[in-house]
Amino acid sequence: MALDVRLVPLLKDNYAYLLRDGASGKTAIVDPSEAAPVLRLLDELGCKLDYILNTHHHPDHSGGNVGIKEATGATVVGPQADRERIPAIDVALADGEHFRLGEADSEVMDIPGHTRGHIAFWFGGDNVVFCGDTLFALGCGRTFEGTAEQMWTSLKRLRALPPATRIYCGHEYTQANARFALTVEPANPALKARAAEIDRLRAAGQPTIPSTIAEERATNPFLRADQPEVATGIGLAGRDPVAVFAETRLRKDSF
Repeated sequence: MALDVRLVPLLKDNYAYLLRDGASGKTAIVDPSEAAPVLRLLDELGCKLDYILNTHHHPDHSGGNVGIKEATGATVVGPQADRERIPAIDVALADGEHFRLGEADSEVMDIPGHTRGHIAFWFGGDNVVFCGDTLFALGCGRTFEGTAEQMWTSLKRLRALPPATRIYCGHEYTQANARFALTVEPANPALKARAAEIDRLRAAGQPTIPSTIAEERATNPFLRADQPEVATGIGLAGRDPVAVFAETRLRKDSF
């Protein structure tokens, strides 16, 4: 694997990601909410930035675009379906198209629900996906601009990626997500073990990102809306997965 990924904490609980392709030296920043910390890091590393990648338009994922582009000349890449709301966008990509960072190739996946034009960048050769606010470790984004059915469809697309795929999401929400997940599946042994490990990491000031598709399949209630244990846990045994997902998301909204 040639793609190096560095977590860049921003704002209160956001993550941007600095990517470097080892073969070519090409670099990108994913979802920068603010410019100054990213520019400081680039200066510290003596690193030239080539691209800014946005998964969706929200300011806590694109607020740094203009400042970073003005300082570095980087090319801004984002979703075709929402190009008019991506600041300073240069390249708009649709579902199934590819973005290459040097020798590292990614497939663009449309994953709407949180916003209408949300995408993910899946670097299959490196087993990594950048999924913004659609899928979180042990959670998922709110359905601000889409429907429960759209969001469930998007989550199933991500769930179908190879189990070893590492998930780089937009926020450090995992500890709160774990507390909620345990209210849905309190007897899930994998979830209980994972929640304990998350508490250990956060107590030590460590990030919980990345997780993997395999971990999320086993423990994330939003990816498990078609599992009987989750439906039973929220009192909707036998109901359609979309209804189960919608009720789970509603409960999380007020948790």
